Amino acid sequence: MANLLQDKTVLILGVANKWSIAHAIAAAARREGARVLLTYQGERQRLTVEELGAELGADKVLACDVSKDEELAGLAQALQADGVTLDAVVHSIAFANREDLSRPFVETSRSGYALAQDVSAYSLVAVARTCRPFMTRGGSITTLSYLGAVRVVQNYNVMGVAKAALEAAVKYLANDLGPAGIRVNAISAGPIKTASARGVKDFGKILEGMLAMAPLRRNTDPAEVADTAVFLASDLGRGVTGNVLYVDGGFQVMALAAP
Repeated sequence: MANLLQDKTVLILGVANKWSIAHAIAAAARREGARVLLTYQGERQRLTVEELGAELGADKVLACDVSKDEELAGLAQALQADGVTLDAVVHSIAFANREDLSRPFVETSRSGYALAQDVSAYSLVAVARTCRPFMTRGGSITTLSYLGAVRVVQNYNVMGVAKAALEAAVKYLANDLGPAGIRVNAISAGPIKTASARGVKDFGKILEGMLAMAPLRRNTDPAEVADTAVFLASDLGRGVTGNVLYVDGGFQVMALAAP
């Protein structure tokens, strides 16, 4: 089956570079025939995302810092001006201060906790509220999570707590938006070498653990995550909402390393 997203418009937030999961999702969406819209955060990112958008064949690159209500309002104005109807939204955004990631969770600062929650979890709520009026045919909202939301992962700290809030938000949003035919899900991806992952201390050891313990005995390929995002955005995923789908080679089922 080809062109799973033909005649669909997909808004993707979080493309930062060509190694990001959001970039892989954008490439997969284009492969399946979607019209793709990208966003960037601040002028510092603008040129990079515009160049990536041109390479991907994106239709538009729009400004949106999800931590600022005025920029979310600006995104809505841009979508309205273009007469856009959205069929899918991908939220691939998270942030925490490096110092709050590198120290024990109990030492997390109040401001660092608030920042991680705002950017990594609340932004999904804000994005969903902003995009809902443009999803008149229903559709799909997908966010990216990680196993640290439900289990303690060494050095993930405040981000794990933020991802837990994100996964709870997915469930409540699924209930709120379901009557409008909008499905909300999360993909819990295995660890992938992205720019943000470098902020997690000893990230290489996490990758080594995946190789040793995951049932598939390999690390996660961004393309696998992207294909799952395509499934959720397509009509094939029409009955799936309020779920966290694991794309981690089965790592989440393991308790102890194989001998």
